[in-house]
Amino acid sequence: MESVFEIIAEPNRRAILALLVSAEQSVGEIERRLRMPQPTVSKHLRVLREAGFVEATVDAQRRLYRLRPEPLQELDAWLAPFRRFWSAHVDALERHLDRMHAAPGTKKSRSRQ
Repeated sequence: MESVFEIIAEPNRRAILALLVSAEQSVGEIERRLRMPQPTVSKHLRVLREAGFVEATVDAQRRLYRLRPEPLQELDAWLAPFRRFWSAHVDALERHLDRMHAAPGTKKSRSRQ
């Protein structure tokens, strides 16, 4: 069994997961949107399903795949200690942008005059 990290390391699998974040999709929809052949999509969906990242339901004659968030929680837990490294930078960027927005003479403040 591959680890969570090995599974999401594959770019096509990440692309499929990204599609499924917004809505459930059929194999055909995934093929069209990602421009991948059906056997490739099916292969990656099988790996994702066996690892618990996605689940399928049958709707008439097609299978609809949807994201299961539980395996992603393992990733989230692993990333938690690293968040402090980038959150400070994001906070600093936000403060900088707020100062730029509030500074006199910026395009934003001139357009209000």
